[in-house]
Amino acid sequence: MTDTPVHSGQPASPAPTTATAPSRRALIGWGGAGLALGAAAAGGAVAVARSVDDTEPAASGAGGAIAFHGIHQAGIATPVQDRLHFAAFDVKTTDRAAFVQLLKDWTEAARRMTTGRAVGEGAYGGLAEAPPDDTGEALGLTPSRLTLTIGFGPSLFEKFDLAGLRPEALVDLPKFAGDNLDKNRSGGDLCIQACADDPQIAVHAIRNLARIGFGKVVIRWSQLGFGKTSSTTPDAQTPRNLMGFKDGTRNIAGTETDRLKKFVWVEDAKDADGDADAAWMAGGSYLVARRIRMNIETWDRTSLQEQEDIFGRDKGEGAPVGKAKERDEPFLKAMLPDAHVRLAHPDTNAGATLLRRGYSFTDGTDGLGRLDAGLFFLAYQRDVRKGFIPVQRSLAADALNEYIQHVGSAVFAIPPGVRDKDDWWGRALFAGTPGGTNDPKEA
Repeated sequence: MTDTPVHSGQPASPAPTTATAPSRRALIGWGGAGLALGAAAAGGAVAVARSVDDTEPAASGAGGAIAFHGIHQAGIATPVQDRLHFAAFDVKTTDRAAFVQLLKDWTEAARRMTTGRAVGEGAYGGLAEAPPDDTGEALGLTPSRLTLTIGFGPSLFEKFDLAGLRPEALVDLPKFAGDNLDKNRSGGDLCIQACADDPQIAVHAIRNLARIGFGKVVIRWSQLGFGKTSSTTPDAQTPRNLMGFKDGTRNIAGTETDRLKKFVWVEDAKDADGDADAAWMAGGSYLVARRIRMNIETWDRTSLQEQEDIFGRDKGEGAPVGKAKERDEPFLKAMLPDAHVRLAHPDTNAGATLLRRGYSFTDGTDGLGRLDAGLFFLAYQRDVRKGFIPVQRSLAADALNEYIQHVGSAVFAIPPGVRDKDDWWGRALFAGTPGGTNDPKEA
């Protein structure tokens, strides 16, 4: 029986030194911090020394690991974990080679952390005069089904001569009725979605990726989430949002390959969507992230009947109006014209369907004694123009709008998965471009 891996301060076996990832000890030995800075400028990576067993499969189940490698990135159709730390980054470097190296370094760190291993040479036992490679708060903890998912925002394609490679489906979201967006909680060149069953594991992952990216990227905004509000697991109990209603009853399950293919995954450059610029996106998806503030105190003083009319489902079972069971097919015309379920349903939106992975949040109070709480909405789709945008426009008439407000927003292209130990996040986008790799084996 294989033991579940735990985060340790040291690699499972000695890490070889390579030209692109010299060890921290070697850098210090060459002349101290000054040479370390020089190596970083040349694209070297102090924090991601590679262990020979990084890609060994880890135990599944409670506390276990989810495979990092695959056609698609983990963290999309993967069974939804309990906790989230989501971060959007702005790119500060103008050096394309340095940015490509960062993507490689991040990939190696993600590969280690998702299998329960520390970053680089670990959190302790190294040279006392140098900062450790890993921050250490995950020591002794299991992987907790950690997944790390990267995305590229529209603004990234204004850098590094990438404008011609921006997919047509990666559109800037229009202003929707009722939006009150905070620019400090919106946008971003990159995003990392960290999901895990232990919040400390998710926070550790974002913290260490931000540390590796120091000087090249900076966190623009981030969001902690708890209490998943959607499930991708068939027949699992449907989670409830902070308004007390079941959320995501008709969500796409990770086992529904036909629906995933139709509504979530980008296939190729000449697929049915006709997006000729998206060859590098084959196997990827598109993410819309929205921070939705709930007026909790007002909602809590609303009658049960009105609450149920607003949603179009009963609060106990979650059954649609006039039906007995949660998963009974809804009869939309039995609902009020402005009921949430009626307006969001695919039949109301030409079949538009989203894969949702949202989380509840509570970020203290707003200074007036009201909870700053709500839903951090995450939705994956094959094409934002045919997914989120028409649905959100339909929801302009939603009765629920009296109790919610969208205060943060971002959209990202989610590239395909990392195929093997030699692959890296974003390789399909950057390989063969100026400053990227010209190695035909990596193209």
